[in-house]
Amino acid sequence: MPILQLPIEGAPPKADRPIRKIAIEEHFIGPDSDPHDHEAAIVRHSGIGPKWAAAAVQRLADMSSIRIDEMDAAGIDVSILSLTSPGIEQIPDAATAIQTARAVNDYLADHIASSKGRFEGFASVALQDVDAAIAELRRAVDTLGLRGVLVNGYVGSGEDRAGLYLDEARFDPFWKALADLDVPLYLHPRFPDIAVKEAMYRGHPELISATWGFAPETATHALRMVYGGVFDRHPKASVILGHMGETLPFFSWRIQRAFEYNPLDKRLVKRLQDYLAENFWVTTSGHFSDQALINAILTIGGDRLLFASDYPFEMATDAARWIETAPISENDRRKICYGNAEALFGIAQ
Repeated sequence: MPILQLPIEGAPPKADRPIRKIAIEEHFIGPDSDPHDHEAAIVRHSGIGPKWAAAAVQRLADMSSIRIDEMDAAGIDVSILSLTSPGIEQIPDAATAIQTARAVNDYLADHIASSKGRFEGFASVALQDVDAAIAELRRAVDTLGLRGVLVNGYVGSGEDRAGLYLDEARFDPFWKALADLDVPLYLHPRFPDIAVKEAMYRGHPELISATWGFAPETATHALRMVYGGVFDRHPKASVILGHMGETLPFFSWRIQRAFEYNPLDKRLVKRLQDYLAENFWVTTSGHFSDQALINAILTIGGDRLLFASDYPFEMATDAARWIETAPISENDRRKICYGNAEALFGIAQ
């Protein structure tokens, strides 16, 4: 027998509505991508099973009904879409990378235009050729209206099989272009280089991807930017890290402490904690943990956190339910869910 409910007569009419959200790490595959190739790559590189990979890629390839239905269920007004890893960065030939990036950005812009305000996007660029990357970044932002750029980890290159990292001097003109355009760079994980995988993860494929491998790969890349002086040379540059900062908010004190003991040649203007609070933004993508959220707020502040789900590799509805009840102030909740993204990307609602 159902229990007798007390009448609720004074609640405001929208009291049961979820808080609105802007989600900023939500992925898709390019127009010429074969979904089956993506399924096989997920299984081959990460140790994840084929059933999960098939479901994720079905969601990844959809740019309409499946994606929009989940956004509606999670209270997400706008998703900022980005090309999934390994993206343009894996392409060894610069000319092919340039052509592919342009096609992906045009494809994304078409879907944004037809989405009735539900989609925005991050550009893809071919950093195999820095001048071409700068030209495409400017076209993507100024002509297509994209909100920044997403880079999937290190950049594959014929001259350096192990990859190029964004603290290297060759990328300084690209950082300047980002700062001049006043748009952020989202640094997204990529599977570790094959030589690293073969040594460190031998016999443990379960550790390679999101379980563990993505975090140290991406955190190391971010630390290279800091200790390589990127933000001293380009103080207006902004970088977004997903997954609650790829462990850096938690480890920042110890990293800085150990760095100050070193006798080597790297010297910075500020502490790591200062760069995290001034040049970095952190998203909640794929990390729906109260403890991690509070640690990030204590390290960099609620003004630097952004909501994301990591669609299609996580459920947006799980991300939404968590942030709506996380033990934080209502002001911080609103900033994280939509206010900070509106300010960073200039999204008017």
